[in-house]
Amino acid sequence: MHPALSVIFFTTLSGAGYGLLTWLGVSLFMLHARADLMPSLQPMYVWGLLAGLALSAAGLLSSLAHLGRPARAWRALGQWRTSWLSREGVLALLVPLPALALIALLLFAAPGPDRAIALGILGLLLAALSMLTVACTAMIYASLPPIPAWRDSLVVPVYLLFALLTGLALLFWLLAALLPLAAAETTNLATLALMGALVAACKAVYWYRIDRQALPATRGAAIGLPGREATVFERPHTQASFVTREMAFVLARRHAMALRATAIVLLAAVPLSAWGLATTGLVGPAALTGPVSLALLAGAFAERWLFFAQARHVVSLYY
Repeated sequence: MHPALSVIFFTTLSGAGYGLLTWLGVSLFMLHARADLMPSLQPMYVWGLLAGLALSAAGLLSSLAHLGRPARAWRALGQWRTSWLSREGVLALLVPLPALALIALLLFAAPGPDRAIALGILGLLLAALSMLTVACTAMIYASLPPIPAWRDSLVVPVYLLFALLTGLALLFWLLAALLPLAAAETTNLATLALMGALVAACKAVYWYRIDRQALPATRGAAIGLPGREATVFERPHTQASFVTREMAFVLARRHAMALRATAIVLLAAVPLSAWGLATTGLVGPAALTGPVSLALLAGAFAERWLFFAQARHVVSLYY
């Protein structure tokens, strides 16, 4: 399919934003009772929540650029019983509620047991809503039978892993900027290297599967001649249409392999190299966290582009 930049920015930015909100929510749930830590962590939580909301909102707004009539996007919200797109939209509107409530508690509520309990509950709710939103985004694609590459069992887990990986990278970047002493250890880089290697391995398995995957139908079967080869001697129409622009994109194999290698390097090799460099003491871990985070976001962008570019729609049998 045609890799629309608006959708790629949407899945990359919103995934990172929801991943960041997830880690912040989990952290608040686990540390809400630590009165000794909350004052020092409060700036990181506030800025992190604002950054997560900004990234998720920017991603969702960029997705509107792919719609024919963006002003009518609100109509999709009413189909939440049957549509994963509608469920994603409803959840995306719910996520800011606990996030803004957490910001208000952190800034204006007096420290105490009641605030601690509220922080823990809202943090857990924020993490759950964020992950559910990412899962719904993945299911928009995984629920489409005409595109076999998106029906793979790894599509949803990889979406969630990418959100957690890029979100954690942004969280460590915030720690490096606001709490340098907390980011002085190489553990953060080692965690990103391990998660990046896991995501890269999952993508390698996914690419192996789709390279050997055939379309679930043939031209012959489509015209009632199963088992026989049919060829197209004339184009279905004389000029380009929505179908040819969006559904029949072809990516050269050599370009695909180069992009896959680039994604693997950015996701796995760069964090691993940064961790190795940090262990030598030549460069501090805090200084490497920013470049590693940018590399992971770039790797996620490359992977998203391939996710769309290499997805073959069954309608391509006619073109």
